[in-house]
Amino acid sequence: MTKRPARATMATARIVLAAFLAIIIMFGGLWSTAEAQERPRRNLFDMLFGTREPDYLDQPAEQPPPRRKVQPRKRPTPPPRQPVVQPETPSPAEKLPNAKTILVVGDFLASGLAAGLEDAFSTSPGVVIQARGNVASGLVRQDYYNWPQQLPGMIDQLKPAMVVVMIGANDRQQMIGDGLNEKYGTDPWFLAYEERVQQFAKLVTSRHIPLLWVGLPSFGSDQLSAGAVKLNQIYQSQTTSVGGEFIDIWDGFTDQNGEFIVTGSDINGQQVRLRTADGVNLTVAGKRKVAFYVEKPARRILGDQASPDITRLDTGNPLPAQQASLPTTEMEKITRTQPISLSDPDLDGGSQLLGSAPAPAVTTPSPRDLLVDKGRMDPAPAGRVDDYRLPGSAAR
Repeated sequence: MTKRPARATMATARIVLAAFLAIIIMFGGLWSTAEAQERPRRNLFDMLFGTREPDYLDQPAEQPPPRRKVQPRKRPTPPPRQPVVQPETPSPAEKLPNAKTILVVGDFLASGLAAGLEDAFSTSPGVVIQARGNVASGLVRQDYYNWPQQLPGMIDQLKPAMVVVMIGANDRQQMIGDGLNEKYGTDPWFLAYEERVQQFAKLVTSRHIPLLWVGLPSFGSDQLSAGAVKLNQIYQSQTTSVGGEFIDIWDGFTDQNGEFIVTGSDINGQQVRLRTADGVNLTVAGKRKVAFYVEKPARRILGDQASPDITRLDTGNPLPAQQASLPTTEMEKITRTQPISLSDPDLDGGSQLLGSAPAPAVTTPSPRDLLVDKGRMDPAPAGRVDDYRLPGSAAR
């Protein structure tokens, strides 16, 4: 009887303790949820007996180190740019009243050649360039422009000292006129063309005027280049047959293989554009290059008249003061030295071959003659390695 109440009491105590724990767990869960973000989660043991908060919760949050201010790097100030000094081009010289005239005739290539020659002789006061080219003219279509009729009037009017011809770029077409109607490329066409070239050249050379016939350059079209080769052969043969001079410019506008080039060397050796996009016309540098081929023979024909610093062509120039003050008798005594060319053989005696003069006569026999003829040899000087005499005998 006494054991049952004891068991009941113990059971009741367990139920009450369990209920108490359940209540504590419930309220503890609500409280931990509110502080879940600020404090770490606590278990039942921590609720009953308590626990110490970790040290890191009491310490203030570590502040990030301050950022270092980076000063922008100052770029060095570049030195002031020096102005590009362009090479000075000589100013055109004032032409003399008695300057000689170079008449340039032909088609559109001749007009470009004339512009190049004006640049080449710009510093020559004794030379004037006169251009009389017709852009679409030629020797084939005389019904369009008849050069045999126009050229004599130009020569009579300008009285040139030289005539330069560059024509033929428009002549690859049917020949009409003088009872001819021949297609280009046939044998009758080339025979008639040779006659017209010779007739044109005789209009100049028959007046005893120097003639320079400039050949055609290569073109961008293979057909045009092939035709230019044939026409140049005609120009060369017919011009030289009547006393003219043919100027070949083909190599100046082709590569090493003879092919057409757009860019090449100018008169200074620099790589420049010589031809335009159509492969026919010439640029400014190309015109100047054609004139370069003509300039040398032209200066050779004109002589001192083409010199840039010519002064004695003007007959109105007075004599220097020293000569003007001399009496007539003293003026006659002035010895004028003839100019000598640097390539003259007489300048350094180069007109005589070495060894052509006879050897000078020798009066005294040489050591070789004494040894060979008489078997005599002079004794070695004293002290030399081949001196075999005794010291006592050297003084004898």
